[in-house]
Amino acid sequence: MINKKAPDFDVNAYHNNDIKRVKLSDHKGKWVVLFFYPADFTFICPTELGELADKHEEFKNMGVEIMGVSTDTAYVHKAWHDTSETIKKIRFPMLADPTGKLCRDYGTYIEDEGLSLRGTFIIDPDGIVKAYEIHDNSIGRSAAELLRKLQAAQYVSKNAGNVCPASWKPGGKTLKPGLELVGKI
Repeated sequence: MINKKAPDFDVNAYHNNDIKRVKLSDHKGKWVVLFFYPADFTFICPTELGELADKHEEFKNMGVEIMGVSTDTAYVHKAWHDTSETIKKIRFPMLADPTGKLCRDYGTYIEDEGLSLRGTFIIDPDGIVKAYEIHDNSIGRSAAELLRKLQAAQYVSKNAGNVCPASWKPGGKTLKPGLELVGKI
């Protein structure tokens, strides 16, 4: 799926105290992070979602829209939001995928459990998947590392011919294939 069009969707979501329809295609021209997680009212999920909520302004300032996705309904998302101090911090859409279609489209669905694996997809303003990771549900993710990956993806998008080495951060040296390190940015 890397450098391919991300599957579009049209699903219910809980966002800003309301249940509404959300489409990926409505976000053309913006960077998008789709953040799949197994289920509401669980153990690791609120730590990840809370960390994303804490860094949400940083993502927004980079022109990035975050969307959380689980196989729960929008009403379950609302119930979780209403009862959890951590989840109350969330200002990004919580997408509902009770049929598992969206999870299947992105390859995160666990058929025999009806849940999603932990998957993170970075989608550029043209709707192209630039990075993704999918892993076991017992391993939580880092919002700081996701932010760093987005910074690198945005940098190479704006600076054709440059690539970012391991652990690159803004201000660090980049590479031009076939050449030496490029100076500080």
